Amino acid sequence: MQKKFNTELVLFDLDGTLVDTAPDFLQSINTILTKYEYPKVNMVSLRPYVSEGSSELIKFAFNIDQDNQMFNQLKEEFLREYKENLTNLSKPFNGISDVINFLNMNNIPYGIVTNKPNEYAEPLINNFDLFKNCKVLVCPDHVKISKPNPEGIMLACNKLSVLPEKTIYLGDHNNDLKAGESAGTKVIGCGYGYSLNTESTEMMANSPKEIIRFID
Repeated sequence: MQKKFNTELVLFDLDGTLVDTAPDFLQSINTILTKYEYPKVNMVSLRPYVSEGSSELIKFAFNIDQDNQMFNQLKEEFLREYKENLTNLSKPFNGISDVINFLNMNNIPYGIVTNKPNEYAEPLINNFDLFKNCKVLVCPDHVKISKPNPEGIMLACNKLSVLPEKTIYLGDHNNDLKAGESAGTKVIGCGYGYSLNTESTEMMANSPKEIIRFID
């Protein structure tokens, strides 16, 4: 007989949680850096900025602040470059397929709540057959306030008619953890991602396969 789980919904952050998008971010930002004769950045230095958003990435890569007269132009050029290349090298983290298959086999629905705009998030997710059963995708386009505000998580729960206390939210950034806690979900930190350290939360998955043990 199939086990009945208390968890009725699992919601994921996207970048650094489900999909390793850093390689396409790296390729795109280095293309723009090269265009303007700036030195390229490497993967190790870039990874902490992937979950911080494009503005922080531009600040880091070009060593400028938002008041710089070139800031908006550089950001726009980077985003255009990234949009054209967002599925070249990105792929689900090793072990995520085991998690998704586990959810599918046990009829536990899953969805995604991300701060990545829909114009990037939707084609990225649709690029992978693995995520064909994703039940909901909530992006900043769909809410008034993005994470760490819990609105996106609450919206996803409402769309699927599942209470937050029956939901798990997973993410690799402190804003993910704050949003999940504020929404009333069980929160799992993804230590294999881009931004969290092992002391960020009591429940930490240091590899995707460890996620399964938290699904009760």
